Parts: sequence; C-alpha cells; structure tokens
Amino acid sequence: MHRYDVERYLNVRGAGGATLGPDGRLSFLLDTTGTSQVWSVDRPLGWPEQHTFFEERVTFVDASPERSEAIFGMDEGGNERAQLYRLDFGSGAIADLTERPEAKHRWGGWAGDGERFAFASNRREEAVFDVYVQDRDGVGDDAELVHEGDGWLSVAGWSPDDGRLIVHEAHSSFDHDVYTLAVDSGTLTHHTPHDGDVRYGSPEWGPDGEAIYLVTDRESDTLRLERLDLATGEFSVVVDGGGVEGDADAAPGDGDEGRGDDDGSGNDWNVDGVAIHEESRRVVYSRNVDGYTEITVGELVAPDRIDEFPAPELPRGVAGGVSFGPDGDRFAITATGSTDNANVHVVEATTGETERWTNASTAGIPRDTFVEPELVHYPTFDGREIPAFFSVPESETPESGYPVVVDVHGGPESQRRPSFGAVKQYLVNGGYAVFEPNVRGSSGYGKAYAALDDVERRMDSVADLRAGVEWLHDHPEVDPDRIVAMGGSYGGFMVLAALTEYPDLWAAGVDVVGIANFVTFLENTGDWRRELREAEYGSLEEDREFLESISPINNVERIESPLFVLHGANDPRVPVSEAERIVEEARERDVPVRKLIFEDEGHGFSKLENRIEAYRAIVEFLEEHV
Repeated sequence: MHRYDVERYLNVRGAGGATLGPDGRLSFLLDTTGTSQVWSVDRPLGWPEQHTFFEERVTFVDASPERSEAIFGMDEGGNERAQLYRLDFGSGAIADLTERPEAKHRWGGWAGDGERFAFASNRREEAVFDVYVQDRDGVGDDAELVHEGDGWLSVAGWSPDDGRLIVHEAHSSFDHDVYTLAVDSGTLTHHTPHDGDVRYGSPEWGPDGEAIYLVTDRESDTLRLERLDLATGEFSVVVDGGGVEGDADAAPGDGDEGRGDDDGSGNDWNVDGVAIHEESRRVVYSRNVDGYTEITVGELVAPDRIDEFPAPELPRGVAGGVSFGPDGDRFAITATGSTDNANVHVVEATTGETERWTNASTAGIPRDTFVEPELVHYPTFDGREIPAFFSVPESETPESGYPVVVDVHGGPESQRRPSFGAVKQYLVNGGYAVFEPNVRGSSGYGKAYAALDDVERRMDSVADLRAGVEWLHDHPEVDPDRIVAMGGSYGGFMVLAALTEYPDLWAAGVDVVGIANFVTFLENTGDWRRELREAEYGSLEEDREFLESISPINNVERIESPLFVLHGANDPRVPVSEAERIVEEARERDVPVRKLIFEDEGHGFSKLENRIEAYRAIVEFLEEHV
C-alpha cells in the first residue's frame, strides 16, 4: 500500500454548510484555499465559483430568500467573536453589517421577505445575549435591540408572517427553554416552563405559525420530535426514538445494543434535528443510531402525523444541515462518512432522488484506500457497555501488533461519529490503529448516559478509558506497550487525566487545547460560557475543592509518559494559560514535554498551514516516542 505524508491528508477538502437560494444557486463553505470560504455552483458537480477570499475562516453562509445575496459570518484569529457580512453575488461586493469586533454575533435568520434579519449578540454585556433585528442594508448601530436577555440566547427563525421570532435559551447543554418574541412589541412568551433538566432543541415553526416542532427529552431519556401547540401549551409526540410514533414496525436501527437507558439496554435513539418547509409542509428529520445518521423525509398531513417519502441515498455516516429550496421541492444536505469526505447533496423531496453537487478533493488519495471502522462495545468497571469506533490498517499485522492512538472527543457532551477524519486516515495508512471511545458523558445515548460523568462522577469517564485500554490489551492486533492518548478540548483534559490516573497504560500523550485545571479554566473562560460550563463540571463557589482534586495539573508528578501540548493563543474557551501551566509544571518534574502555541488560532486550528505544522509535529513526536 502506498503511504502518503500527513500534509497530503490534511489537503483532503470538505464542502458543507450549504444553502439553496431563490435563483437556484447552491452556496456552501469549502476549504480549498486553506480556510473555509463561500463558494457556489448552479448545477450538480458544476465548476464552483469562489466569492470570499479571506485568510480567516467563514463560519456560515445563508442565502437571502428573495435576492441573489447572502449573509455570512467570520471571526478573527479564532476568537469566536463573529461579525456578519452581506455578500452580493452579482457584483461581488461585501458589506460589514455589524461593525462590533469586540462582540459575538449569532445568526438568527432572514425574514421571509428578505428585508430584515435577526441575530443574538453580547454587545451590551459580555456574559449575556440580547436579540436584535436589522434591515438587510443597515450597518453597525442600525440594529434594533428588540429584547434584552439575561443568559445564553439564540434566535431560531422567523414566523411565517414575519411577526415573531423563536428564541432559544440554554442554561446548560442538557437544560433549555423556548420562547416566542413579538418583534414589534417586544413581548416575550415562555412556552416551556419545567423542573429539572430538559432539552428543547432544533425548534422550527409549524407551517401556519400555530405551533413549534422541536426535539425534546421532556418525558423520555432520548430526544423525540414533538409538536408544541402555542395556543394551548400542549405537546404531542410526532416521532419517538424508534421511528414514527405509533408505527409498530418502525426499524429500531442497527444492532440490538441500544443506549436509551443508563444500563445500555433498549433501542431508542435520539431524533437529533428537524427542518420544515412552511409552504409545502415538507419535513426532514434525522435520527442518531449508534452514531450513524438515518434521514427521514415526509410531509405533515396532520399536525402530528408525517407521511413518509422514499429516503435519500447518502453515504453511510453522518448527515445534516438541511436547506430547502424556495418551493420545498428539493433540499440540500451535507453528508460524510468514515471513507467519504464531506460533500453537499441535493435531494428531490418526494422521490428521494439524490445528486452530489460538490466535488471536494481527496488530494489525489484514492478513496478506496480509506478505512472503515468497526463499531464495537466494550465492558467497563460497572458493567456498562461503552461504544467505540475501532480502525485497523489493512495490512499484515506486525508480529508485536499495531500501535494504537486512543482519540478522545471533546465536549464532554459530544460524540465521536463515523465522519471523515483526515488525521485518522493518515494514522491508519501509516500503521497505527485508532480507537475512538464514546465514554460516559457522551451525547447520543440518552440523557442518563450523558449525566454519568457530571461533577463528582467526572473521573468515572476516565475509568472508561482505562477499560478501553484493557479491551485493547486483549485484542490480537494490538501492541499493548504502544498505546497513545490523544484528544482536544475536554478530550485534552481526558488525556492529561488518563496520564495522571493510569500512568502505566500509556506510551505517550497528546493534549490539544485541553483543560489542565478546572478552577483556572472556569475563572478565565469567556464570561458568556462560565455558567454553562459550571452546570457540567461543578461551580467555583460550591465545588472548588473537588475541582482542584481532579485537575491534572495538581497530579502532574504522576505522569510517566512523554507529553505534547498544543494550543491557540486566542482561545476564548480554554485559555492558553492552561497549556502554559501544565507544560511549566511538567518540566519542573522532568516529564518529557513539548509545547507548540499558534498565535493566530483559537480553540483548535482553522488555518491549513497551522494544521500542517501541528500534525507534522505530532507525527514526529509519535515517531520518536512510540
């Protein structure tokens, strides 16, 4: 098998975040130039036209419903303080609409007539988000403040008559509320009062503005698609975790080891997103079945009944980001799989006929060399089964077995799913196996499973890593003496915690933008994030002593393996001081440690030249120590 260097793999492109405009143009984000920029095509696999040419990444693009123009977002140096810009596709002119570089702007959507748009921003106070409405040709201070918030607010779309907005509030990753806001009067109506933690996500207006459709776990462990009647406040289940409500023959998904209950039994899965075209009443929703996306397309033939159309044929993996065309007859969707880099497909709604419209390059690497992982479940200390994806090179196994990179996702309320991973494919091509566990605390398996690592149970998730390594030790293709822990963000904490809690298991550790000290992390993270993170990790006021006790920096003397720490200097989530301190403490205790800081990056590495430098350095580190 031919081996390619890591730069080649990092040049594999991805297209996504698509939007269908009124002129038939498909606009999307593509990273051909090294950062995601706005491109468009007007036919399947047509020659794409580039519309933005910045060094910084574009974070989203949304086409106007009426004109040949779009609004896109862009931050600076990874600081996540996105500004909004209007792009005229005809002239190529770009206008800065917000002109507030010190503030975050969270897109809320176009009004149906294309004359106004909405967004949430922390302009007034850094820790809270307010709701604004602005004319399409307004700039800066032309935005009208229509609601002063007191928390983490976002806007989820305009009502069919353009008179109201859906406002979503996140108290934590697993506790939400939904409101409607009358734009002219500023009246805010709360529709989801509740006790305890309940998720209300992906809210969409019903076709006549009489209801909101959303995914919620208000009376179940997993997310269901429900209809909220705005007049009565009553909920009705439209789709549960096993399929359309009331359909006894609905397929439960792949395999018989569901994760609906906290003991790993059952076969209910999350309905994790919905999109509705108001005029045609067409609906697309997705289910997350052990990490794999199942897409259902249909039509609302009654308030809580969907008649299904044929399903689209998409790569087996992960799909989302639905954008309907103007009349609802087709929609764009981004799809990726373990062996398929991300591309945009357009689906005929009623027939399921699917065409790929973008052709993101694989950098000349043959697609048939990409490796599909095996979905496995391994036992952990309390009898639960932990899901994981395990990728093994397609070559003759070395006599001693393959070295393994245990790659831990961030979040922690996230999930490793079977999407394309350039670095993973490089590692497998280079003779490493890759193990990607979804330890307790991961999303996708129900709220009970996700809560198993909350606050005082934090280190139980690290014990799940130990159990994964024990499973690897029993695998005939694994070299038990060459197992590496690697992860980013919260996954970086997991790496550091694994090295301090179970030092004899690891040949090396790679921490990318990770948390070393929960106390200093919470003290220094962005003001707008602190309350959300305290809900997951514990509060500085009540749990400081416990947070200190589990922080890897306070146990750094236990590390026995070489450590590589990488970070972005502009990181607003996990401050770069976390990297600086863990490196300093490790060096004082003679731990072999290497540090690499990027001055023009934030929480992760968005620029191609930086990704190449980072992963070349990681490869060199692994070659030296593993």
